[in-house]
Amino acid sequence: MLKKLLCCSLLLIPVQLQGAEPVVPSADGNVNWTVKASWTLPAKPIDFVQSLDNKKVFILAGDAKVYVFTAEGQKLGTVPVAAGVSAIDIAPKGEMLYLLNGQDNSYSAMDVSFNQQIDISGAPIRGKQDAPVTIVEFSDFQCPFCSRVMPVLEKVLADHPDTVRVAFKHLPLSRIHPQAEPAARAAIAAQKQDKFWEMHDALFNLTESDWTKPDLIETTAKKAGLDMARFVTDWNSEETRMKLAKDIMDAQNADVSATPSLFVNGKPVQDRSPEAIEKMITEALAALPPAAQPTALPAPAPAQ
Repeated sequence: MLKKLLCCSLLLIPVQLQGAEPVVPSADGNVNWTVKASWTLPAKPIDFVQSLDNKKVFILAGDAKVYVFTAEGQKLGTVPVAAGVSAIDIAPKGEMLYLLNGQDNSYSAMDVSFNQQIDISGAPIRGKQDAPVTIVEFSDFQCPFCSRVMPVLEKVLADHPDTVRVAFKHLPLSRIHPQAEPAARAAIAAQKQDKFWEMHDALFNLTESDWTKPDLIETTAKKAGLDMARFVTDWNSEETRMKLAKDIMDAQNADVSATPSLFVNGKPVQDRSPEAIEKMITEALAALPPAAQPTALPAPAPAQ
């Protein structure tokens, strides 16, 4: 649990808000201070906490809501709470919210997630290119859990050929999967020959024992039908390494640290079951503006 800050205001938030009064350093004896940011709330504040990385501020207000802001003061949204909640605390990144209710003497723990804006320019896409619902997948080719997601996503695409697309982003967990980074570069090299998905499928079809073979990547590239001279050049190129680094940075910016991680129109997927993903797709379609709505919402797939 985060230790609560002992100050009574929000004046320690580290960035001045746009349009705020100019920053004026102050001092009294050996104490110096500078107001970095300040903003007005829509209701009386009762309690607040900040995430350990100082990226998010959670303010419990007297209107039975928790207001969530970035450290720069951008409002991310609100979380309704029961009347009588008088204290809050959070997990390090704000992924769990803990509430104390002084009215009914109760304690509650709430799971919290945040929608993300993820850059998919240049990412390989499976499905209709202009589909209104995008599933972004951060994945590691040597991760056994990632390979198990593949048939789930294939079924989703089969059930929603006109409304869903899948964008693939690389996140090799090299510390536990030593071949994941070379495999990711191999898939990027294959993409340059318009054979990303052939390489993708071939890598995910490898067995655990296959990953111990020294010539694994080259053998798999041959099976995927790649021009090997061009493949080796692209596989080791600085451009390929930079593209991989961009995906890893995008994962960090989206608070992704594990694979597989999925997002449906920017909303994190916490339950990767087909039923849960189907429900998220239905909700994403329903949330589209009228002009972007498909002519008819697809019926949910029947339970197996």
